Formats: sequence, C-alpha cells, structure tokens
Amino acid sequence: MLELFAKQEKVYPKRVWGKYRKLKWITMILTLGIYYLAPFIRWERGPGIPDQAILIDLPARRAYWFWIEIWPQEVYLLTGILILAAIALFVVTSMFGRVWCGYFCPQTVWTDLYVWVERIVQGDRAARKRLHEGPWTFDKVRKIIITHFIWLVIAWCTAGSFVLYFNDAPTLVRSFFEFNVSPTVLGFIASLTFSTYLMAGFSREQVCTYMCPYARFQSAMFDRDTLIIGYDTDRGEPRGKHKAGDSWEGRGHCVDCTACVQVCPTGIDIRNGLQMQCIACGLCVDACNNIMDKLGLPRGLIRYDTVNHMEAEVKGGKEKFNIMRMRTLYYATIMAIVGGIMLYALINRTELELHVLHDRAPVFVQLSSGEIRNGYTIKILNKTHDNRTFTLDVDGLPNAQIEVKGAGDVDDKHITVSADSVGEYHVFINADIEPGAPRDITLTLTDRDNGIKDEYTSTFISQRK
Repeated sequence: MLELFAKQEKVYPKRVWGKYRKLKWITMILTLGIYYLAPFIRWERGPGIPDQAILIDLPARRAYWFWIEIWPQEVYLLTGILILAAIALFVVTSMFGRVWCGYFCPQTVWTDLYVWVERIVQGDRAARKRLHEGPWTFDKVRKIIITHFIWLVIAWCTAGSFVLYFNDAPTLVRSFFEFNVSPTVLGFIASLTFSTYLMAGFSREQVCTYMCPYARFQSAMFDRDTLIIGYDTDRGEPRGKHKAGDSWEGRGHCVDCTACVQVCPTGIDIRNGLQMQCIACGLCVDACNNIMDKLGLPRGLIRYDTVNHMEAEVKGGKEKFNIMRMRTLYYATIMAIVGGIMLYALINRTELELHVLHDRAPVFVQLSSGEIRNGYTIKILNKTHDNRTFTLDVDGLPNAQIEVKGAGDVDDKHITVSADSVGEYHVFINADIEPGAPRDITLTLTDRDNGIKDEYTSTFISQRK
C-alpha cells in the first residue's frame, strides 16, 4: 500500500526577472516596511494615554488606530472590519483571481524573502538542488547554517514586531537591550519565531496547497470573466524543442523549455490548465515572455487573461474584459452596506455610555416611611481623556429621590468618573408610590461640562409576584 504514496518533492524556484517579479519586489518591500515600522509611528492623544498610533492595549482593554479608540463594548467595529476584509477579498478574487495569494498574503511575502536569502547564500535553482541532493561537505554545512541563521533572525524580527503591536514599541525594544523582558513576551516571541521559521522555511507551498482553506473554495468565486493565468494552447501546441533556423510551420510556439515550471513557487505546470496550487504570482508569465523574446516571438503565450477573452481570440473576435458583472455587483453592494453601517457607527459613536443593572436580592425594599426603594448598579463609560462630572436624573416616577453610594463625596448631582475609564456606583431610588405592577423608568446621565447625555431604560419594582 505504501508504494502508492509518493514523497513530497522539494520545490526549488528559479530566479526570474520581469514585470511581475518587479511588482512582487515592490509589494514585498512596501508590506514588510509597513509591518516592521508601523509600531514606531507616534500619535499624540493627551497625557496618560498611549501615543502609539497602532496599539492593542490588552491590560487597559483598548485598541488604538491613529485617531480611533476602540473599547471592548465596540467590538462590533472589529467585526465589521473583518467582514469588509472578507468581502473585499471575494471582490478582488472574482475580478482578478488569486492576486492576494500571489502578492499580499503573509505566507507568500515571507516565503519570497526566505527564498531570496536561500538564493543569495546557496545559489540559484540548479546550485541549490545540487547542494541539497549532494553529500555532506564542509561547504554544504556552512551554507546551510548561514541560511538557517538568517532565517531565524528574520523570524525573530517578525515575531518581535508582532509583539510590538501589543506593547509600547520603544519601551519594549529598550527592555531587550537592558535584558528586562517578561517571560510572557519572550514566550510569545519564541512561539511566533518558530512558526514563521517553519512556515516560510519548510512548509512554503504546502501551506497554500494543504493548510489554507482559501485555495479550496476559491473556484466558487471564479467565472469565465475572472482574470487568471492561462496558457494559450491554440498558439502553443503542439509543443516541442526548437533549433535556430527551423520553421514554425505546423508546430506551436511552446518549445517545452519548462521555464514556467522552474520559476513556479508551488512547482506546478501551468500548461496543464488552472490548478488549485496556482497563486497567480505571474512569475511563469515573466519566464515565458523572456523565452519568447529570445526566440523573436510575440509575448503572451502564458498570460493573465479570462476564459471568455481567450476563446474570443481563438475565434477571431475581440471580447472585452467584463469587470462589472452581477457577481461583483453583489459583493460591492454588501461592502457598501457594511461600510455604511460602520461609517454611521463611527460618526455617531458617543463619548459617554450608561449601563444599569437592577439588584436581584432584594428586588425592592419598603422603608418605615412607606416609600419603596429599588437598588441599581450603574456603570459609566467615560471615553474622553479628561475627568468628568455627571448628573443623574430619573423619569417615570413621581417625586423620586436618588441616593448614590460610592468612593468619595458623591451625590446624584456630582458623580465623577476619571478620564478614559469606567466608573461604577450603587444607586438607590426611593419613591412614595402604592405597590403595583413594575414601572418602566428612564435614567438620564448628563455631562455637567458639555451637556452630553445618555439614557438607559430600566424597571422599578414595587410588589412581589
């Protein structure tokens, strides 16, 4: 039974130069630059508030993105961002295929970087293949040790940069030089270093083929107008070797040089048609175009194209690229709706929130004076960066009296909450009413400085069931 299984063949991508390879270099430099440098961008928010532009402050339970501060109660904003990102990926995939995988996916970016290091130290495809398949010599050990050392340095920098998004970047970097880093931070960096080293150094194309779910369901977003990498079989077949001076009559332009296979980071042959492993990086296009230039033939034997456009060219027609179609319109509509909801939420987000919880035991008390008392726990979210004083009022009860219990000298007209924090108080509401059915009441919290208000509807109970 075991003879039916083949060993996974190691892929040795060959160096290639061309338009898409240049685009990949530009994308890699930009994305890595943003990733490594973004934690060091400063954004002034006021005294006592983190000045890191992009920060997830877990101890304070806050997330900062430049001028936006997200509290735990606003996690719906993060949900909206994830939904928008997913729909945007669907839109891009339906129009341009797997360009995300080929240019922007972290697995692709770091694998590209690792392959570049491997090529610098060990040589191009043929040299690397001979080195790995040859006997163990001093030169082989030296090159492999240097390669893996650089890989580990990149992985450590990658892990360290990720941790910087959860800590003040300059402070954490300084603590490394002072050998004063917490075991928790070191543990996260160690685990992320190992995962980066494993994924980009060893797993590589296997992540795209076997681990990433996107490769499995991408075809559901493709149609005949999706821009994919394709091989022009009508022009290329029948393929075969070609010698200088030979006629091209009765034969295709593909000379079976396998250059497209040698440069493919996933090791597939695009001439066999679109495959799940194809990440639409365009390197096979560059390789084939370089061969066509040497042979004096037109470029585009392998190219970005759509099925409809290719078939129209075979028939002598000219099919236009149809980007806006029902599928993309559906996705764009969903994006517009989600984006509009998020924009509305951001524009109308308030600096003040009031939350009220009715006491459960006892639900009410009848005082010796005959008044009915209900107890409540109120939580006040002060999202500003200044200390605030609030007034608490209640509607729905005649002649109601409010007693506020908490640290310090507070009453219903002077409830203080520190900057960027949550104030919690216990409130008693007394009312001279006859016992009866529960009444709906509205508690109104008003900022004494700027008049901003927030309301919460609760219940006043005056008799047992």
